[in-house]
Amino acid sequence: MAHTAGTFSSLQTGPVRINKGYVYLLSAIAALGGILFGFDLVIISGTVAFFQAHFGLNELETGWAVGCINLGAAIGAIMGGYLCERLGRKKLLMICAILFAVTGGGTGWAENFTMFICFRMLSGVAVGAAALVCPIYLAEISPAPMRGTTVSFYQLSIVVGILLAYLSNYLLLNVEDNWRWMFSSQSIPALLFYFSLFTASESPRWLIRAGREFEAHIVLERVGGLDYALAEQEQIEKSFADKTRSQLADLFRKDAWHIVFIGIMIAIFSQIVGQNSIFSYAPELFKKAGVGQDSAFLQSIIIGITNFIFTFIAIATIDKAGRKKLLQYGAFLLFADAVALSAAFYLQWSGTWVLVFVLAFIGVYSATLGPVTWVALSEIFPNRIRGNAMAVATLALWIANFFTTALFPVMNQYFGMPVTFLVHAGICLIYFFFVRNRVPETKGRSLEEIEKLLQKS
Repeated sequence: MAHTAGTFSSLQTGPVRINKGYVYLLSAIAALGGILFGFDLVIISGTVAFFQAHFGLNELETGWAVGCINLGAAIGAIMGGYLCERLGRKKLLMICAILFAVTGGGTGWAENFTMFICFRMLSGVAVGAAALVCPIYLAEISPAPMRGTTVSFYQLSIVVGILLAYLSNYLLLNVEDNWRWMFSSQSIPALLFYFSLFTASESPRWLIRAGREFEAHIVLERVGGLDYALAEQEQIEKSFADKTRSQLADLFRKDAWHIVFIGIMIAIFSQIVGQNSIFSYAPELFKKAGVGQDSAFLQSIIIGITNFIFTFIAIATIDKAGRKKLLQYGAFLLFADAVALSAAFYLQWSGTWVLVFVLAFIGVYSATLGPVTWVALSEIFPNRIRGNAMAVATLALWIANFFTTALFPVMNQYFGMPVTFLVHAGICLIYFFFVRNRVPETKGRSLEEIEKLLQKS
């Protein structure tokens, strides 16, 4: 088997030659789940006016149609933790792919509003489960020196999915029954994702937990050769010395709860620092920046391109600079940017400055907290409880997402933009100190080494 020239030293003697092409292939397949995640969340942005008119919805019903996906995602996160451990990572990814394909067409061709809501919530279940299992799978198949990069691909794939959704909405805008075809277009990448998974390997860590050591050895050997496979398999088997099945109660054990707490905080802070306010209510912010009211598509493209470009900074630096450093830098820069936005609104600076600070906020988030959050969550939890712990963390993430998105217009109405962004600035500063004091650096360590490090802390 031909290996690329990537090398590193693990517990075994001598350097290991990593088959980077194979790792990147598996990463690309799993990242398709991220594309569908981003696509599914954003595709509705171009359909609202059309399905609202078709079903004759009032404002409350329209809000429910847009927001119900978050409830579905929370359900998907809860179910995903159980299914991830019982069925395996690969099978859950295949279930997500099927759900994405079915719910895309189902939402688009729903005969009534009740059916529309049901399919939209099922689509949310797929989003929530995919958000849980994709980062876990990417972390578990990646060698330590590549793990930050490969898991960051997941955030990049979400960004690509968002861009594809904007593009799909634009191209289908003048088609008859346009909103139906906009939703249905999701089924094409979903089917591609499903059939691609037949060529993917199962996570070697899940295989060892399931007693399928020989299959795990084959995957590990293909990743890094015989010496790498033997050393990694020994470490993984030691981490599973306790053969009892993971239960939710295990998350609250003395040796695990502090790790789970760190993961929950990382998930929550990733959603409340202010990016949801900007992503969800960009038109209002850009309107204040002097951008015309008829340029919603341009606004979306500007945000999407900025998001896309700056994600590459994280991919290029995360395995060099490390997770903790990027989270710290990101939190502090977002704090400074939120203060600047507050000042710009309070002092009524020109719209150009508001535009600059909004795009800077998106850029910083996309280069730091956005992708690093998924990397950190995928690797800090011990092997034995990873599925359930990731379920709790992503559930907290979706709940935080829902409340911050819902509270922004209320805060803006009662307190105004200056106070709203000062609140976000305060949250960013709190997160900076939390990362500095509680979050360990995990770059370059195997998942089993991280587990030992955190259990000692």
